Amino acid sequence: MSDFLDTLARIRQEVCGLHAELTRYDLVVWTAGNVSARIPGYDLMVIKPSGVSYGDLTPELMVVTDLYGAPVARLSADAAGEPVEWSNPGLSPSSDTAAHGYVYRHMPDVGGVVHTHSTYATAWAARGEAIPCVLTMMGDEFGGTIPVGPFALIGDDSIGRGIVETLQASNSPAVLMQNHGPFTIGTDARSAVKAAVMCEEVARTVHIARQLGEPLPIDAALVESLYDRYQNVYGR
Repeated sequence: MSDFLDTLARIRQEVCGLHAELTRYDLVVWTAGNVSARIPGYDLMVIKPSGVSYGDLTPELMVVTDLYGAPVARLSADAAGEPVEWSNPGLSPSSDTAAHGYVYRHMPDVGGVVHTHSTYATAWAARGEAIPCVLTMMGDEFGGTIPVGPFALIGDDSIGRGIVETLQASNSPAVLMQNHGPFTIGTDARSAVKAAVMCEEVARTVHIARQLGEPLPIDAALVESLYDRYQNVYGR
């Protein structure tokens, strides 16, 4: 087996397993939501098939596509110069595949993308309202406010364009696409899933805080310090 097929098998296994984290943290219902991962060194990604229940997902059902969303089952050559073929499940990739692919094409450091309709984060998106940075956890994880991206219809790369335009101007790995829901990015699929979990947690907490009164903002300099420490020192 070529190194590419070893890598592909590992990523399919990881992406499949990470979908269980979305259900574990109640971030999705029915078949909505998806996780994808870039295949390093190739213009390819692995993503959930469309319309398949979470309990029925297996690594073999994860769809391999190019970064424009077209399913792919053959490389003209791997790193050793040999052609490589593999099986694709014959299922359509997620309806959000074009958005994921646009992110990968325009943000080369991104290795994973996640989309959910988690309740509290989606409620903020429905209002078109950014989540203000009023928690040290937000300073740590998001480096400030979780921004809102523009309204966009599914079906082409419009959503991806909104994600990229919004996140390129932000420290946040999460964006609330207006009237739609959160998308998160990471250096790999696991870190993107973590961002989705944390996005829902702070969306819920800040919402509850606002029922009690106006939350206290954190000074921008302190947010910058929190973010720098957490990203560059904490846990290292």
